[in-house]
Amino acid sequence: MKSINLKEKHSLFTKQWHPHLIVEGSSLQVYLSKIQGEFVMHTHDNGDELFYVLKGKMEMCFKDKTVPVSEGELILVPKGVEHCPKTAPNEEAHLLVVEPLGTTHTGNVQHEKTVKEFNRI
Repeated sequence: MKSINLKEKHSLFTKQWHPHLIVEGSSLQVYLSKIQGEFVMHTHDNGDELFYVLKGKMEMCFKDKTVPVSEGELILVPKGVEHCPKTAPNEEAHLLVVEPLGTTHTGNVQHEKTVKEFNRI
């Protein structure tokens, strides 16, 4: 076990919407991601998903509402709830995401942004 410097890890990549795995446990995976613009509406049937905004701001869009999430804030998306993270078109946000081990970041949707295997950093 060791501590992980998130700022340092985020400096190792630039590609947006491409998760970078930083640690995995027996039932959870934690990854970093940089996002800009809109993702894809999707659900995760295998568990909840937690988004923590390390830098910038984002919105989590649901069918019936949109929730702003600012730097230093987090949002938990319950299992089975359709959601779509997004930022303003010219704004980038840095995220830490926690979800069940083996979860695909686009959930139940195959999309051009789907990443089959996360890079480990």
